[in-house]
Amino acid sequence: MIGAVLFDFNGTLSDDEPILCELWQEIFAEHGRRLAREEYFDRLAGLSDPEIAEAWLGKGHPALAAAIEEHVRRYRERVADGSTVSPDLRAVVRAVAATRPVGVVSGAMRAEVEPVLAAAGLAETVSVLVTADDVAHGKPDPESYLLALARLGWDGAPGDVLAFEDSEAGILAAKAAGLRCVALLGTVPRARLTAAAEIVERIDLRLLERLLAG
Repeated sequence: MIGAVLFDFNGTLSDDEPILCELWQEIFAEHGRRLAREEYFDRLAGLSDPEIAEAWLGKGHPALAAAIEEHVRRYRERVADGSTVSPDLRAVVRAVAATRPVGVVSGAMRAEVEPVLAAAGLAETVSVLVTADDVAHGKPDPESYLLALARLGWDGAPGDVLAFEDSEAGILAAKAAGLRCVALLGTVPRARLTAAAEIVERIDLRLLERLLAG
């Protein structure tokens, strides 16, 4: 039986991947690097903010820290009202939290995630939040999920924890940590999500009830 549920943030809990793409395109262009939409979704979606910046500007680039900081600032401006978290997903998170621990495991920075959760009315509902600030290695490395399990004090089987993800990197991270992973279709093609236990087109209360009963 599923005893806890962990949500990826960007593209899963928060419907914001197109926004992220636009912001990175703007920032990289300011540093003389063009990023096509296809390149973002093929190569970068699902990676942590630091890894995205390093991948496109180059490791050790003098503007890395500034680029990440600017991305955080612009992101907060764009999503300050929490509208990227749908009513369905707000209801799902609250329903999980009523009976089980619920967490968010993200490759974004804490300064990006926390304001959205607060604006969506979920800040007090989430038991555990792991962000790029907390780990040395982003997804597909399992470090963030393993840290979430540790912070939950989880002593059961990892397979009794359900993770929702929208990217190949996220699925691989969850599976490497031993979790059961359900993939949300939308960010990347279905063919890149096949490692998940199941692929769904939306996350709602009906799906949640079925998954928790299984």
